[in-house]
Amino acid sequence: MNDGPPSRPSRASRPVLIGAFVLGALVLIVAAVLASADGRLFARKDSVVMHFSGSIFGLQVGAPVVFRGVRLGSVTSIGLSYDAGQDRFSIPVVAELDPELIDQVGAGGTPRAGLRLETLVERGLRAQLQMQSLLTGQLYVDLDFRADRQASRLGARSGMIEIPTVTTAIQDIKNQVDGMDLRRMVDDLASIARSVRQTVGSPRIESTLAQVEQTAASLNRLAERLDRRSGPLLDAADRALGDTRRSMGDVSAAAARVGAAASGAEALLQPDAPLMRSLGRSADELARTAAALRETAEAAGPDSALQQKLEQTLDDLSRAARSLRALSDTLEQQPRSLLTGRPQELP
Repeated sequence: MNDGPPSRPSRASRPVLIGAFVLGALVLIVAAVLASADGRLFARKDSVVMHFSGSIFGLQVGAPVVFRGVRLGSVTSIGLSYDAGQDRFSIPVVAELDPELIDQVGAGGTPRAGLRLETLVERGLRAQLQMQSLLTGQLYVDLDFRADRQASRLGARSGMIEIPTVTTAIQDIKNQVDGMDLRRMVDDLASIARSVRQTVGSPRIESTLAQVEQTAASLNRLAERLDRRSGPLLDAADRALGDTRRSMGDVSAAAARVGAAASGAEALLQPDAPLMRSLGRSADELARTAAALRETAEAAGPDSALQQKLEQTLDDLSRAARSLRALSDTLEQQPRSLLTGRPQELP
């Protein structure tokens, strides 16, 4: 039996063990990468370029590129380009997108191949910078359909698809502020402030305020007097209203009596009424009497005094007969004239 110390591995076997451990670690790392990539490590990706004209401070390589919250890729490079022809700078941002992440469904729900980015750009796909976090200030690229917005498009690089870009709301505000003449606006505000100060401190304003105060005091006194006199005035108005109502009642009663009298007069003055027949007979008798007297006057001689008196009497009778006949005709045509009087003849 060997009671000595345990045997140690030889120096020749140590590199083999170390290599085995390293190889196992590499296998685990590759497996983890493949698992995290979900089988899309070797999937086809499209390179796109987006030209931004404003500041992109906060956008870094590796920043996500999303479409309505779904990550389609990430930023791979950020550069700076100068166009000597137009004397302007632009910032080309290159990203890799996986178009296979967008499933296209055909008629009946049958799946189709992924959409082409060129088709989406033609339909209005635009890129815009958005804030990831207000604390860190990091940005990301947001893709969405913004065909109604003015887009910037400078041209694609070889082998890349260009996605037009639109400015953010903050950049729009900044552009509007940059276009304003702030110095002139400040000068105008200062001039307005001086004018207001001079106007407020002028004697005319003080006089106007004093007049307004006096007018307000006069109105208050007038309101107090009206308040004190409103009671008696209302009582007098109530009494006058009562008198008016009573007067209207009396007028209504008088009108009713007049109407009744008019109705009675109309009935009395009908053509077949006794009064009208009596007036007609009287007129006829007066006419016959006048005719008989005229015959008597002619028989008495032309120059006698009797004839002259008879002619005068005949004239009176004739006028009386005509007046009586006219009265009879008027009452027959307008019975109310007995109450209202004879209508005046137009000149």
